[in-house]
Amino acid sequence: MELHEPELRDVPVTAVLAALADDVRLQIVRALAEGGGEYACGTFEFGISKATRSHHLKVLREAGLTRTRVAGTTRFVRLRRDELDRLYPGLLDAVLTAPTPTPPTRD
Repeated sequence: MELHEPELRDVPVTAVLAALADDVRLQIVRALAEGGGEYACGTFEFGISKATRSHHLKVLREAGLTRTRVAGTTRFVRLRRDELDRLYPGLLDAVLTAPTPTPPTRD
């Protein structure tokens, strides 16, 4: 199965930023960056459904942030860290080191 993975140079920086603007997608990118390797897509839980997880992974892939490898019925995803750092120096570091917002408390 062939998945659409654009060349990062063909992806507008606004699409990269939009993909990173979602909290769940940011959590996925942080997890990939911390581990530094390739992970089975099913390992990302984050309290969301399988369909929602698939959607977020597709958005990341189509924005050029990740690569996905299909092996049988399993998909493995990895961060395109080197490419991102080359094309957008400092962007990923800035996003990954930004403080995680704390959800508001209810009174």
